[in-house]
Amino acid sequence: MRGRWIERWDPEDETFWREEGERVARRNLYFSVFSEHIGFSVWTLWSVMVLFMGPEYGIDPAGKFFLIAVATLVGAVIRIPYTFAVARFGGRNWTVFSALLLLLPTGAAFAVMEPGTSYTTFLLVAALTGVGGGNFASSMTNINAFFPLHRKGWALGLNAGGGNIGVPVVQLVGLLVIGVAGAAHPRIVLGVYIPLIVVAAVCAALYMDNLAPVKNDTGAVKEAVRAPHTWILAFLYIGCFGSFIGYSFAFGLVLQTQFGRTPLQAASLTFLGPLLGSLIRPFGGSLADRHGGARITLTTFAGMAAATGVVVYASVTESLPVFLVGFTALFVLSGIGNGSTFKMIPAVFTRKAYGLGLANEEADAYGRRLSGAAMGLIGAVGAIGGLGINLAFRQSFQAGGTGTAAFVAFLAYYAACLAVTWAVYLRRPAEVPAQRQLSYSEV
Repeated sequence: MRGRWIERWDPEDETFWREEGERVARRNLYFSVFSEHIGFSVWTLWSVMVLFMGPEYGIDPAGKFFLIAVATLVGAVIRIPYTFAVARFGGRNWTVFSALLLLLPTGAAFAVMEPGTSYTTFLLVAALTGVGGGNFASSMTNINAFFPLHRKGWALGLNAGGGNIGVPVVQLVGLLVIGVAGAAHPRIVLGVYIPLIVVAAVCAALYMDNLAPVKNDTGAVKEAVRAPHTWILAFLYIGCFGSFIGYSFAFGLVLQTQFGRTPLQAASLTFLGPLLGSLIRPFGGSLADRHGGARITLTTFAGMAAATGVVVYASVTESLPVFLVGFTALFVLSGIGNGSTFKMIPAVFTRKAYGLGLANEEADAYGRRLSGAAMGLIGAVGAIGGLGINLAFRQSFQAGGTGTAAFVAFLAYYAACLAVTWAVYLRRPAEVPAQRQLSYSEV
């Protein structure tokens, strides 16, 4: 080991994994979760800030939906360069830098969060919070390299789920501030996170490692871009993660706009769905490890379509209790789907390796190589789904005053995801070489 650089890393070697690898991988996983958790909180900061923005701010619901859409868009796009930063600078080094970078949007929001600030300024500051969305891509790429294939579902699910919990946590902090200090004090929320950002950076510096064998592979990136499965999985991930992050941003605002909830009432309900969706994501990864990611993903989309039907009914009848039940189910199911879909990525590319005639260590290395390149692309495209959700809500409320039309569109998308999952990964499992029987139904 040179400084914080690990020169040899082979998690598929059972002896290495048992004697040394697992301990190091778990340590890096835990502190990666902490940093990514803070990143998610900063990324979704404006889902909380808009609850503090009363009539004195002069911003209508459509303007607020656009604010959170801008934050979603930047967080999605920035995931692509963040994916490659791990191999360029080292997982530990980049985690330290990306954590400290969160001080910029948090400090800027602290400076401008008051009535009288121009809408353009709010847009620019909301865009800055997108750097928190990038943390997911670098974190997942880093942790993917630490774990063997048979543990990736659990590890990636825990890493992503722990990060996702940053969404309900920042919403709970917002609820606490509104309940205790009132809706006129948003800067308290920001003051809580500034020291936490510093702690996350310090912990990453002290306890994480860089993997020297992880290199940016331009050939792998080009191959991943050309691979149809990259874009098929991205399409599915839009349905899962795009739903989770889009709903997380929009939930409180929908409650205020469509159901007339006060900031305190909305904040008291907003955190529950993202919390459950985050906690259950590792379970989705574990289910995929045991039963196959494609099977779990198919079941998840069927459930999401049914839950969306419930939400449409509640939206039309203006039943808040039924709406909350359906919306909470959407969060839970999206969390399961997030875990199972991301588990599919390394498995699909490892299966492709065997289809090309590779075997054993060669096939595993090929799977790691392409899945690492594909994860950033898939994560970025999936997050853009959150932008689509917020823009759909904006248009729906502008045109009809409710979110019903948007939910009907989401229902159609989940039906399409269900059909694609079945057609590509479950309808006709392909034969593979005898040395390893891994069909698409098992990915």
